[in-house]
Amino acid sequence: MLTVFQLLFILFLLPKNALAMHIAEGVIPFSQALLWFIALFIVLIPSFLKLSRTLKEHPEKKAVFAFATALVFLLSMLPIPVPFAGTCSHPVGVSLVVMLLGLAGGIVSGFIVLILQAFLLAHGGVSSLGANAFSMAVVGSLFAYLALSLLKRTSLPVFFVGFLMGLLSDWATYLTTALQLSLALTGQEPFTAIFIKAILAFLPTQLPIGILEGLLAGSIASALAKRRKDLLIWEV
Repeated sequence: MLTVFQLLFILFLLPKNALAMHIAEGVIPFSQALLWFIALFIVLIPSFLKLSRTLKEHPEKKAVFAFATALVFLLSMLPIPVPFAGTCSHPVGVSLVVMLLGLAGGIVSGFIVLILQAFLLAHGGVSSLGANAFSMAVVGSLFAYLALSLLKRTSLPVFFVGFLMGLLSDWATYLTTALQLSLALTGQEPFTAIFIKAILAFLPTQLPIGILEGLLAGSIASALAKRRKDLLIWEV
């Protein structure tokens, strides 16, 4: 049986190929990085306050938030190399938090995940944390919540609602990332050309990942609707 020391040695000391996750350090110019941080905190602060009130009024949801955040952490740690781009695609996962704790829950959860990954695992840069959190935590959660808001009052099956939440959350995150990269790298080539290249680079991996994430979110929503309907935000 492996000891704690052996596990730490395997995880941190043995040489391994690095897989770039999220936007790395130094890719985004300082002025743009600062603007992304400002945009992030404009949304993050009220979201944190709202989530804090929710957890104070419903302390039983603290365990739900912790479990959902851990699941987002694991899902967003599954790297799939993007051809010719020097980076990786991965599932987003924040739609799962949105269906349990609403928009504020998804935003805060995604931010916590990205802080842990940046500081503990060097996945994504510290200077680019604002941009990464804005695309995944804010935009990803927002599109999941928009899909939920539009569909929850319809007669569509719960699976389909969850599917679209996961799908749109994933694809919107990577459209935003492509936009951020294009703004950061605009110089020798025009913005439109770089944006198209970024979209085409992500397309082979993120198109199927988005569908798979939608299937996962739909399956979880459907299972919860059958066994713990009270946990779904649109059933509260």
